[in-house]
Amino acid sequence: QLQASGGGLVQPGGSLRLSCAASENIFKTKVMGWYRQAPGKQRELVASVSKDGTRNYYADSVKGRFAIARDNAENTVYLRMYSLKSEDTAAYYCNAVPAVDYWGQGTQVTVSS
Repeated sequence: QLQASGGGLVQPGGSLRLSCAASENIFKTKVMGWYRQAPGKQRELVASVSKDGTRNYYADSVKGRFAIARDNAENTVYLRMYSLKSEDTAAYYCNAVPAVDYWGQGTQVTVSS
């Protein structure tokens, strides 16, 4: 299970928090990440967090604006997004890093005035 939620329509400069509930067999043993896919573009990894939650990676395009965290007790990974831009518009997915074959349902983020 990889169930993402929290997306929506937000104005430029706004913020959102995404959540993803993962099955224990994936969550407990994996680095977890948030990916996104915009129309006509390839899916890309935007952020990841280590198994113990102490080390993070961010794509250059979101560095300083997004923050990833995980709750190992709840098998949940979060993505806080600030100062959103139109180019952040995409479907957002969580998955392990590297990704497992099952992607689950993503959540749409639309940044528009």
